[in-house]
Amino acid sequence: MAAAKGLNLCSPTCPTSSKKAQTLIPNLKTSTLSYPFHRFPPKIRSLTIKASSSTNTHHSVTSQPSSVSTPDSVVPQQSIPQVRVDVLSESLPYIQKFRGKTIVVKYGGAAMKQPELRASVVSDLVLLSCVGLRPVLVHGGGPEINHWLKLLQIEPAFEDGLRVTDAKTMEIVSMVLVGKVNKDLVSRINKAGATAVGLSGMDGQLLVARPSPNSAKLGFVGEVSRVNSTILQPLVDNGHIPVIASVAADETGQSYNINADTVAGEIAAALGAEKLILLTDVAGILEDRNDPNSLVKEIDIKGIKRMIGEKKVAGGMIPKVNCCVRSLAQGVRTASITDGRVQHSLLHEIMTEEGIGTMITG
Repeated sequence: MAAAKGLNLCSPTCPTSSKKAQTLIPNLKTSTLSYPFHRFPPKIRSLTIKASSSTNTHHSVTSQPSSVSTPDSVVPQQSIPQVRVDVLSESLPYIQKFRGKTIVVKYGGAAMKQPELRASVVSDLVLLSCVGLRPVLVHGGGPEINHWLKLLQIEPAFEDGLRVTDAKTMEIVSMVLVGKVNKDLVSRINKAGATAVGLSGMDGQLLVARPSPNSAKLGFVGEVSRVNSTILQPLVDNGHIPVIASVAADETGQSYNINADTVAGEIAAALGAEKLILLTDVAGILEDRNDPNSLVKEIDIKGIKRMIGEKKVAGGMIPKVNCCVRSLAQGVRTASITDGRVQHSLLHEIMTEEGIGTMITG
């Protein structure tokens, strides 16, 4: 292959594009780009492009057989489009299963902070919408809120993992979540080819809040008292992607900061969603918190309660698990706690049999 511009091996949504290859290959003595798909023809489990700078500027494409297969073989050039076709074909049963179904995604953590993860979440949402699913995005924005609080010389404070929110902090929370984070996400989704509509819980009284039982310590931190699904349903039915900031007001108009996991769970229940997905900074629920290889792939509510009783689920995972259990009790089919640090984790969770995190069933 004589020129880098011929290395167009990635999907349009993959951050490793041929344009990036043009930039990387001439400047590196040895550059390795891995083909992004997780499924390959028999005996081939990874495809690697190796480029070496030399006087002749030629580049080579080599295949790496999996450790299970012994024969070495060169990947025929036509196998690359064949892999794409295979991947699309294998996704058909999942598209058929979830087409027309509502999927509520809570977005936050590393997936919100790192540009490449943010781009993959946006492209996943647009792809899911294009193939007939009905995604709804609920977001927080803790790191961005902390940034603006520090700029205004206000020290962030937390109690039991929840932000202590006085009147001045509440004003900053609303400004950042509704005016900045929300509109940025809407703009990105629209630019990627879908139609997003930005909302907060205050718009049309989409969410009605009530004070937290611990309001004496937490200030204006609230819970969801009621969801007005008639605001969302027409948007979802018409193929739009609602993007919802997790702030709401009570009956008197007082604003509250509400945990985004809680908001996502209540919205999923109100819409009768097929699936709730919480993007987190962990792989999922671990049988042994000290062993990252002990991921629990699937568990029911009874099993979750057992793990909480045995202290295997603790700390910041408890509110997420309780949110999932509550949504399942209100009719959501499945809830997943998924590793948002992995690119295209939404597609992994929805469009593959094995998924990528922990799926909780009713």
